Amino acid sequence: MKLPRVSAVVAAAVLAPTVLFPSMASAADNPQPAGVSGPDTASKGAEDQGSGQEEQDRAEVRRILADKETGPKVREAAQKALAGTAADVRHFLEVELEENRVPDNRLRVVQISDGAGPALRKAADQALRGTAADLLAFLKEGQFTARAEDEDRAKVEAILADKETGPGVRQAAQKALAGTAADVRHFLDVEFPKQRADDNRVKLSQIMAAGGRAVREAAGRALDGTDEDVVKFLKEGQFIARAEDDRVAVLVILADKNVGPGVSQAAQKALNGTAADVRHFLEVEFPKQRADDNRVKLSQIMAAGGRAVREAAGRALDGTDEDVAKFLAEGQFTARAEDEAAANKPALQPTRPAEEPQTGTGAQPAAQPAALTTTTGTSTGATSTGTTTGSTTAGTTTGTTTARSGQLAATGTDGLGWEAGGAAAAVAAGAALVAVSRRRSTQS
Repeated sequence: MKLPRVSAVVAAAVLAPTVLFPSMASAADNPQPAGVSGPDTASKGAEDQGSGQEEQDRAEVRRILADKETGPKVREAAQKALAGTAADVRHFLEVELEENRVPDNRLRVVQISDGAGPALRKAADQALRGTAADLLAFLKEGQFTARAEDEDRAKVEAILADKETGPGVRQAAQKALAGTAADVRHFLDVEFPKQRADDNRVKLSQIMAAGGRAVREAAGRALDGTDEDVVKFLKEGQFIARAEDDRVAVLVILADKNVGPGVSQAAQKALNGTAADVRHFLEVEFPKQRADDNRVKLSQIMAAGGRAVREAAGRALDGTDEDVAKFLAEGQFTARAEDEAAANKPALQPTRPAEEPQTGTGAQPAAQPAALTTTTGTSTGATSTGTTTGSTTAGTTTGTTTARSGQLAATGTDGLGWEAGGAAAAVAAGAALVAVSRRRSTQS
């Protein structure tokens, strides 16, 4: 019983080295560092970390290239870095980016100042003379502040260029432009609305003083209202009221009994049209047609007048429209007075030759000069007979003796209207055509 047990112990002793030694040999072939269990991953993690940083750097460079604001110098350096190693990319981001931004910023400031307003040009010049930080500050803030100032000044200059700008606004605007940016902004925000309201009321008062009844009434209502009422009158109300006054003015012209046919016809046509037609008649047609009618009337007076009237009328006809109007208002009466004075001047008496003693029957009286008397009708007479020692007396004369020479001139144009009759009208009509034609050829 004891032998088999001993044999088992011996067998275990013999087999133990065989089982243990291969395990120890395997451990000797694969040594492990102290304190580490499991596989080694340290070197692989470092490699992965380096690869991730490079990718982030390259992504940042690509983002810079995608920005439209990136300048040419930065763009060129970024493209070169992307074509290089991870170190090239990192060097670009840490060094080259800021170095190349300075010339790019300088170029951009120069481009902004080109064609800019005075304030923007001044700010850009100051930035160009400064540091890289000054350039960056101008691009981020300064340019916008200066641009706003230029825009404000441009608005003020536009206000001054407007011919409708009143004196109050004009004076305040000029003062603001001579000041600072704050002065300009204050003018636009405060002074301009206030001064414009005052100028509008002054302008309304001027229109009111020169307008007709309808304009005066509408202007008075606006003047008693708000600033908005005044503006509304200036933009709309005055024209509506003036159109009403214009029609009244045309009706007054037509009611004048001395108005000529040309003016009358044009006035009727205007009344049948628009407010613009009525205004055109008053400003253009009325003066023109009145001038033509005046020349026609002058021609009628000239055809029926005496010598002085004809001469004065001829001089006026060869002159301007003002000369014609002056003749009708004054000259014709002065010339007519001259003709009347000439007509009323006593006729010269013939000089009687010295009487000579005569014998025999009576002698015939000397014949009177025909130029001294004008006789119309029938004259009968007989020379007395008998013995006389003096002159023979003319016989009895019967008939009618007409007025002295110049009587036609003395009558002038009394009663001569636009519808003269008889031969005078025919002559006047022809002369009128000549008068108007002469006037228009002179004006051309």
